[in-house]
Amino acid sequence: MTQTVIKVENLYKEYKLGVIGYGTLTQDLQSWWARIRGKEDPNSLISSMYHNVDLEKKTFLALKDINFEVKQGDRVGIIGKNGAGKSTLLKILSRITSPTKGRVQIKGRVASLLEVGTGFHPELTGKENIYLNGSILGMSKKEIDKKLDEILDFAGIEKHIDTPVKRYSSGMNVRLGFAVAAHLEPEILIVDEVLAVGDAEFQKKALGKMEDVSTGEGRTVLFVSHNMAAVKSLCPMGVLLENGSISYEGIIDNVVNKYLSSYNDNTLIDIENDNRREGNGDAIFTDFYVLKMSGDKTSTIMTGEDITFNFLVKAKRDCKIDLGFSIHNMDGTTISILYSGLQDCFFHVKEEYTVISCLIKDFPFCISQIRISGLIKLQDGTISDWPKFGLGVIDVVKGNYYGTGKESHAGIQCLLRGEWNYI
Repeated sequence: MTQTVIKVENLYKEYKLGVIGYGTLTQDLQSWWARIRGKEDPNSLISSMYHNVDLEKKTFLALKDINFEVKQGDRVGIIGKNGAGKSTLLKILSRITSPTKGRVQIKGRVASLLEVGTGFHPELTGKENIYLNGSILGMSKKEIDKKLDEILDFAGIEKHIDTPVKRYSSGMNVRLGFAVAAHLEPEILIVDEVLAVGDAEFQKKALGKMEDVSTGEGRTVLFVSHNMAAVKSLCPMGVLLENGSISYEGIIDNVVNKYLSSYNDNTLIDIENDNRREGNGDAIFTDFYVLKMSGDKTSTIMTGEDITFNFLVKAKRDCKIDLGFSIHNMDGTTISILYSGLQDCFFHVKEEYTVISCLIKDFPFCISQIRISGLIKLQDGTISDWPKFGLGVIDVVKGNYYGTGKESHAGIQCLLRGEWNYI
C-alpha cells in the first residue's frame, strides 16, 4: 500500500495587517510565550479567546481549515485565482513559514522552487550554490559530485557555472534552480508558477522531468500554475483553492472545469474597481465589450465574422498609451496577442473616459470559449494597468469561414485562408 507522505490537518495561516507586531509589548510577549510552548496564539483571530471586530480589521486569514493528503509518487496540481492562498500553502509545506494553527506531517526530503533564485546566495557561483543546496538537503559531497554533470547539462549554463548568480538572468536562475531541485534526489518536489519565467522549450523539458521523477523514481510532485494545459498534462489529481479554503479536489479535469467555470460570467468582473492589478494607474481599463458589425453588443462570436473589441479607458492625466490584449483558451494557453504599438499606433487619452476599438476581420479562432486579457503601457514602456483577473470570456461558435459551407478538421484552434494557384 502506498504510504502518505504529506498530511495536512486543520491548517490555518493568519497575517497581521500593517504592522509586524501586535502594537503592545504585552501582546507580543503573550504570543511569543504561547508559540514556544506549542500553544495557540491568544491574540489570533482564530483563537477562541478573541473574536471581536477590532481584531478582525487587523488580521487576514490566508488559509482557512485546509485538510488533504498526498500519497508517495502522486503528482498534484494546486490551482486557484491570485490571492487564493496557493503560495502561502507551498511555503508552509516547504517549511519557509509556520502555520498559525493546525498540523503538517511530511515524510522525506523536500526541495522547492517557489521564487526565482530560491535558496541561492547571490555572491556565490552557480557551482557553489549547487553544493550549498545539496548540503542543505543532507547530501554528501560525493553524492553531489555524481549529479553535477547532469545538473549542468539540464540547466544549459555550463559556461556561466563559475559566475556569481547575482549576474544571472531570471531565466538562468530558474533553469539552475529547477535543475538543482529536481536532480538532488528529494522525495518531494514543490514547484510554484516560477517556471513561467522560462521559455517554452525549458517549460516542456521541466514538465517532462517532473513526470519522470514521479513515475520512474516514485517521488511526489506538487505543482502550482495558472497554465491549465500544463497542469492537466502533468497532474492526474488536483486541488482548487478559493479565498484560502479548499473548494474542490479530485480528478484534475473536474478540478480545472470547476476553476474555469468561475470565469464564464463576464458580469462577475467589476473591471474598474477590482484591485487585482499592477501598474501606476495613469490610465486603466474600466470596461470591455464586443460589438458585431450591426452595432449590437455580443458575448458570442462566429468564426469568420468581423467583430470589434472595445476597451473603455479612464485616465488620471493626459498621456499616450500602447493598448494590448491577448486571447487565451480556457486552459490558460495564450493563442494570440496584439499591441497597438506593434502597428505604431499610440492613443492620446485625456482626463476622462475614452473608448478604444480594435476591428478584427474574419475572426479566425474556432475553439468553444476564449478569455481576453489586457495591458496598458505608457509610450515609454511603463506599465499603466495590468488587470490580473482578465477582461472577459467570449463564446465562439462555428461559422462559414471559407464561404463554402465546409468545415475544417475538429480540434483546430485557428483557421487559415489561402489563395491557391498553379505555378
